[in-house]
Parts: sequence; structure tokens; C-alpha cells
Amino acid sequence: MVSAPLAPVATQLSIPALFARQQGRAEALRREAVSSRAARLRRLDNWLTDNREAIQEALYTDFRKPAVETDVTEIWSSQTELRHTLRHLEKWAAPRRVGTPMALVGTNGWVQAEPKGVTLIIAPWNYPFYLAIDPLISALAAGNTAIIKPSEMTPAVAELLARMCGELFDEAEVAVVQGDKDVATELLKLPFDHIFFTGSPQVGKIVMRAAAEHLTSVTLELGGKSPAVVDETADLRDAAEKIIWGKGVNAGQTCVAPDYLLVHEAVRDQLVAEMQAATQRFYSPEGRPVSESDSYARLVNDHHFGRVAGLLEDAQARGTKVAFGGSTDAGQRFIEPTVLLDPPTDSRIMQEEIFGPLLPVLTFGSLSAAVDAVNAHPKPLALYVFTQDKENQRYLLQNIPAGGACVNETILHLAHPELPFGGFGNSGVGRCHGHAGFLAFSNEKSVLKQRVGLTALKPLYPPYTNSVKKMVNLLLRWL
Repeated sequence: MVSAPLAPVATQLSIPALFARQQGRAEALRREAVSSRAARLRRLDNWLTDNREAIQEALYTDFRKPAVETDVTEIWSSQTELRHTLRHLEKWAAPRRVGTPMALVGTNGWVQAEPKGVTLIIAPWNYPFYLAIDPLISALAAGNTAIIKPSEMTPAVAELLARMCGELFDEAEVAVVQGDKDVATELLKLPFDHIFFTGSPQVGKIVMRAAAEHLTSVTLELGGKSPAVVDETADLRDAAEKIIWGKGVNAGQTCVAPDYLLVHEAVRDQLVAEMQAATQRFYSPEGRPVSESDSYARLVNDHHFGRVAGLLEDAQARGTKVAFGGSTDAGQRFIEPTVLLDPPTDSRIMQEEIFGPLLPVLTFGSLSAAVDAVNAHPKPLALYVFTQDKENQRYLLQNIPAGGACVNETILHLAHPELPFGGFGNSGVGRCHGHAGFLAFSNEKSVLKQRVGLTALKPLYPPYTNSVKKMVNLLLRWL
């Protein structure tokens, strides 16, 4: 450990001292009434309402995110989670009775959720506000303290988060620590009781290795190549609008954005035409270039722009046809929504998570071929199925493993507080949102209460006489 942080932090304490202070506070929170947790969440809800313009400004500063997108994907989504949690918190926190098997007659059993303790939230840059607030809601609801490490790539949002936490919480309860990967490394050396990380699979592995040193539980929200499968029965205009919206929001910098399309060969050209028309309606309704649209974000920094532009250049160099789009402007980190036809399966754009507004389109002749193509990749975070055939829907959902799925929609399962959200294999570990998020930050303590005196088990105590053996035989046979 070091005696001082390696980069500026939103506290005068060193990282170890801050952690120690939260450890002390966590013990007090463990004994606190659920109403006190709810009061913190209500203060947070009010702050979000009162600071809407400040949140919009911070997101625009970091990557020109349109105000409406900020309202929907950063503020509304956070408040939806907050209010859902407040409605259900008392029930979630109450002991949950369980049934009693015949062999244990005379006992009572229940499960009670208790706080894990001191938690770490490592937030990403793509939805830097929401993906810090969402796990914080679950951490506070479960009765924990939290240290938030925002992304250094979105400094305006990081400063806003620091201001928010400073106004709402004692740093012994919630604190923001700013800095680069060296600061994250120092944080990961500490014995947190739970770590919630959102980011790439590569960094997720580093977090999981660090957590293993202290046997710390983790929630890893990662990513991968989330496919959309469009069969010949799909409503193509409807599918095109939903796919272009899902790919275009935040300029494709979304962990559950459609990463590539698999389209039935009979409808590929019509779907591409519908997607081009949808792009025009969304981002160029008056015929001006998309680069002049107020409804389209930019890539977060020059490095990320160069990486995504490099995927496009590599695909084109390998003979991939651009169906529409393709223009770029490094000066404003702009990449136009772009659809690419039939890139080679070993091209970079088909091997790496794109995280930008490029959409490869491949075709299939049979559903089994589509399933094989998806399953050749690691398990995706999301699967999108566009069909009006119930048997096709059943076949695709049953045969393609994924963290979550939508039928005739993209992304929206992420916003449903009753649907646990998370990855599978390479795309993540654990679940969040709603009750699943509350449980991720809780220890489910199992409690059995036995009667005093004669119990069902006492007749089986030693010595193991013939009568005891007969009772055990009856137990094995009938109970």
C-alpha cells in the first residue's frame, strides 16, 4: 500500500485511510434501519432531478452526447432504478421464510440479507454517470459503503460525480476517487467486500485476479460481440429502425449495442435499404450531413476514434463493401453510421468488439447456420432476435447462449428493473438491477432455528444402535 494516492482524488485522505474509515462506518450501517437507507436513496433521487442540466452539460463536454440521450440513458434510467428500489426495498431487506422438510420438523428457517460491507464501483467511460449511479443504488440499498472510481476518460462526469457525492454523503459512506489505472491498481490491492466493475473482458480478468487475492466477490459487466439475427419473417422497417437506434445511440459506444447482423439471404438487400432510410430519418431528416446532426454523439477520445476508424480501414482493405456511410472526421472524432457487407470472418471488425457506429452485415440460409455463426464467438452479452415466427424465436433463444436477449427490440432489456442484467462467460459474471442488484451487494445469511428439547434428529445421536440404524434406513427410504 502507499501512504498517498497516485493521482488526484475527491478526498483529502489517502486511499488506505479512506478505506479504513469506510470499514468503520460499514459496521454502523449494518445495524441501521432500512428507513435510513431509503432516505439516502431519496436524497440521491432529488439531486438527479435538481441537477439535470449539470448532468447534460457534463456528458456533452466529454463526448457531445445529445441532451435527450443523456435524459433517457443516464438520468431516466438511473431514476427508474432508484424508484423501483425504493418501492421494493422494505420487502427485499425483510427476512424471507422458507419451508421445512419433514426430516427437520420442529425447526424454522429463513434467509436474511445483510450488507457485505465496503464496496468498490469501477465505472466505465461510455455511460459514465449511469454506470456509476446504478450499482451505487444497489450498494446503498443493501446497506454498504462505497468507493466510486470513475473513468479518467470522462473528466467532466468524474468531477460531477465527486461534487454529487460530496453534497449528499459523508465520505465514510460514499466517496469518489479519481485517477488513472495506477489509482485503480492501488484500490484493487485493498480487501473490499464486493467489487462491481464495468468494462472490457481484458480488464475484467485483471479485476477478478486482484479480487481473488482477498476472496472478494465480484460483479463483472463486460461486453463482447452481441449479434442481431433477422429472419425472413421479420417486419423489416420496424427491425431497421430498432437496429439503427440501438447502434446509433451514444455513437455505438454501448456494451449491448448490436455488434453485427446475421440476416436471411432473401431479405438482406431490403433490410439494408430500410436501415439506410432509418439513418436518414434519424440523423439527416433535412438532408444535411450526419456530422451536423444535434442528435448524434461523438467518440470519446482520439485513441478510441483511431481504433474504430482502423477497424473500418482494415475491413475496406480486405474487400468489404460499404453499403452506406463510411465518412470520418478525426478533428471532431466523428464516424458516420456505417453498414458493411460481408466482411471476412477473420477480419478485425469480426474479431474485436466494435464499440462504435460500424455495423457488419452477414447472411445466412438456415437458422442452424446462423446459430453456428454466433456460437463460433464467445458467449455474447446480448442477443437480438427479429422474427414473427414463434418457432424461429424459440429455436434461436434456446440454441444461442447469451447474457440477455430481446425479441423484436434492441437494448431495452437493460432498462427493465425486474430483469436481471449481466453477462455469461466472457461477457460477464453476476447480475445487477432491481432485486438482483440488491442481492449482488448482500450476503444471504441462512438461518435455522431449532426447538429446545426433543428434536427430530436427537433419536439419531450416538451410540448407533440397531434401532438407530433402522431409523436411518427409514429416513433414507422415505424422506
